[in-house]
Parts: sequence; C-alpha cells; structure tokens
Amino acid sequence: MSDRADVEFFFDPTCPWAWLTSRWVEEVALQRDLDVNWRFICLRIVNADRQMDEGHVAGHTMGQKLLRVAAAVRDAEGRGPIGALYTQFGGDLHVRGRRDEIMGDLDNGFPGYLRSVGVDDKYIGAANDPKWDEVLTAETEEALSRTGRDVGTPIISFMSGDQPSSFFGPVISRVPRGKEATRLWDAVWEVATFPGLAELKRSLRERPQLADSLREG
Repeated sequence: MSDRADVEFFFDPTCPWAWLTSRWVEEVALQRDLDVNWRFICLRIVNADRQMDEGHVAGHTMGQKLLRVAAAVRDAEGRGPIGALYTQFGGDLHVRGRRDEIMGDLDNGFPGYLRSVGVDDKYIGAANDPKWDEVLTAETEEALSRTGRDVGTPIISFMSGDQPSSFFGPVISRVPRGKEATRLWDAVWEVATFPGLAELKRSLRERPQLADSLREG
C-alpha cells in the first residue's frame, strides 16, 4: 500500500449501503482518532459484463463520473480532500435529494452541480474524461483482489500488522452513534482480523435509513 492508514475504505458514491457504512466509519474515526484512506471502487466497472437495466447503467455511470472528479482532485492535492468530497457527494445523493438534479445533466458531466459544491473548475472536465478510468480500474481491481470478485461495496481494509485484513461490508441499514458505533467497530475488528474467516452473512435486512445518516456541521 502506497499510503499507509489505519483503515482503507473503498467506495462508490452512488451505493446507499456503502454510504451508511461510511458514516459509521466516520463516527468511529472521530472517537478513536483513526486515519481513513478513502479509495475508489467503481460499480460501473465491477458490473461491466452484467446485464443491467437503463436506470442502473445511468446510476453507475453517474458514480463513475463523480469518481473521475475525485481521482483528479486526489492526483493534484493528495488524499486529504477525498473524505470531505465523498461526504458532499454522498450527502447530496442520499440525504439532500439532489440525485435527480445531477442525473438530469449526466451527459454534460453536471458542471453546474460540481461548481455549486465548490469543486474547482480545473477538475470539472474530469467527469467526462475517460483517462481517469485507468485509476478507477486499478483501484477496483486492488479492492477485489483482497476480497474475491463476487462482492460489491463497501470494501474495508483494516491494518493488522503489516498486511491489510479486508472484507466486504459490514452492510448496515442505520448509522450507529456514540458507544454503539465503537462497540460494533470492536466486534467487526475481531471478526475481520481472524485469518480463518471466510464469510458471515444474512440476507434479511431493513430498508436503508438514510434521512438521519448525515452528521451536519
């Protein structure tokens, strides 16, 4: 890993489940003073060979374009701004109701939206620049190489010793706060860093509780 952190979180901004998990990670990072490296996994690339309806293709294309912008920002400024940028994009998509606004200008790369959230003009063209897909593909492949290919987002890597312990999830439907957040973190850490763990899963879940997922201010 080129830039060691306590945690690496691979995200696509369009995934509501990754968003909820990321807010939990942010909650824990504030309490435990963790350094989180926010990295990219592109669902448009993950699902390139799968049959999807037009709505899913458009949504994943939006995510790809937002990630291109994030890749351009990181290339110029380092990883420092990426957590805040994900918070902005994810909050607008999943909480503030700006998804239709962004999707409505998908072909143009939504320059009006990007300017409205403070993205510098020099990065706006990246949304429609496929050269950044090389970066997205490399990070997507790295994430999947750590977990196996039959997963989606989020993918988290804990640093345990010299090697990352990586897994898909946890997929949560609500954001725990305070002590509940750190209790879950400690439990997940113990499970994730056990070298013999292969899978822990259940398919029953409640709908994602997005409305109160964003900590403002």
